[in-house]
Amino acid sequence: MDAIYSAFDPLRDFARDGVRFLKRCQKPDRQEFTKVACRTALGFVVMGLVGYVVKAVFIPVNSIILSST
Repeated sequence: MDAIYSAFDPLRDFARDGVRFLKRCQKPDRQEFTKVACRTALGFVVMGLVGYVVKAVFIPVNSIILSST
């Protein structure tokens, strides 16, 4: 019987911690939401620009390397 309890104790603790976490959470107000949305959009733009620059640099370099062999 102890083996059953020892197997379910971590699950019970995880569920208890999850419920406690959800009770303490609160919805963001408009200002906080717009800050998070703007920073997320900025992150997408920066990562897109980095990908574009890497692609724009490596396509000509790759074609130069492949054409010389």
